[in-house]
Amino acid sequence: MFNRWFVVIGAILVQVSLGAVYGWSLFNQPLADKFGWSIDDIVITFSITIATFALFTIFAGKLQDQIGSRWVATGGGILLGVGLMLASQADTLIELYLYYGIIGGAGIGTAYVCPLAAAVKWFPEKRGLISGIAVAGFGGGGLIFKPIISSFIETSGVSTTFLYLGIIFLVLVVGGAQLLREPKQEQTNDQKGPQHEKQFSAKEMLRTPQFYILWIMFLFGAISGLLVISLAVDIGMSIANLDIETAGIAVMIIALFNAGGRIIWGLISDKIGRRPTFFIMYIMTAVVMFYMSVGMLNFALFIVSVSLIGFTFGGFLALFPSQTADYYGVKNLGVNYGIMYQAYGIAALVGPVIASAIPLTQTFLITAILSILAIGLSFLLKEPVKHEKFQVVENE
Repeated sequence: MFNRWFVVIGAILVQVSLGAVYGWSLFNQPLADKFGWSIDDIVITFSITIATFALFTIFAGKLQDQIGSRWVATGGGILLGVGLMLASQADTLIELYLYYGIIGGAGIGTAYVCPLAAAVKWFPEKRGLISGIAVAGFGGGGLIFKPIISSFIETSGVSTTFLYLGIIFLVLVVGGAQLLREPKQEQTNDQKGPQHEKQFSAKEMLRTPQFYILWIMFLFGAISGLLVISLAVDIGMSIANLDIETAGIAVMIIALFNAGGRIIWGLISDKIGRRPTFFIMYIMTAVVMFYMSVGMLNFALFIVSVSLIGFTFGGFLALFPSQTADYYGVKNLGVNYGIMYQAYGIAALVGPVIASAIPLTQTFLITAILSILAIGLSFLLKEPVKHEKFQVVENE
């Protein structure tokens, strides 16, 4: 019999490679030095990548629900590898945006949902933990590839680094994808967990108020996490009065807590339930963000604060796919979570916009208030009802 843990291994291989996108900041200065482009223009590449990534999770999720995770993840690996190899030949910003941002971002989005959806289907009794393990690879990808990227840039130059990474990601993602498969019904019958659960289509999910409650909660949680992750060095320098090297330590520490939080919060949610876990996580986020807005930050308090935000942010990315599976079933999990995941894509744009418009301390206060609102929304969560009349309409 096929060992379901092979799916988890494949999921980790795929997600670690995709998560290397979080190491983009390592390319900013080398690209500026080589081509004379401004850092502000280069950073747009990352925004394009994340936006394309989030958008493609919907299409890829629907496709993998139809033809299986292995083939869709394989296609994503090919897109990502080709996009980075083409980026090695880019000598204009437009080419960089197209090759890395759009083609590479499409590859990441195409492959992202597949290992998550496949792994969750094999472990109905451990959805939180398995979701956490699967997405922990993505959270740790930037950390794992940071020294590799830095070494390639130093020894071979920034353009050749794109070529090497394209080859590595092509091999790892396509290779990991071959371990992904969906279980047959009889292979899950002996597992503890939700049995005979209702399976919602995307249209049916969008007709339930629970979806919108979860979506807004995801948006509010992701804004806080992405804001701190993207501006960690700036927060350390401007608020904690640290030099750039000292503040940069936070980047590595956040990555560790981000990855660890995905596994730990996922495990906790399996033990005590998703809603109580959400409640605890949003309280922690609100308290830390409020303290960062009004309290004094030295090096120790800065590290503790950003680590806790990274820790809870990782938990959000483990619990929302688990909760989506709990409420709407696993049959259409790919497309359903792809739609849910758009909250993350929008959060990636909203946070920086807020931070650029007002001082950081006021931004932290706003995110604390959003977390408090999310706590209130969590009390409205309950099992969604599937109305038979919707099925009749769709069948007709």
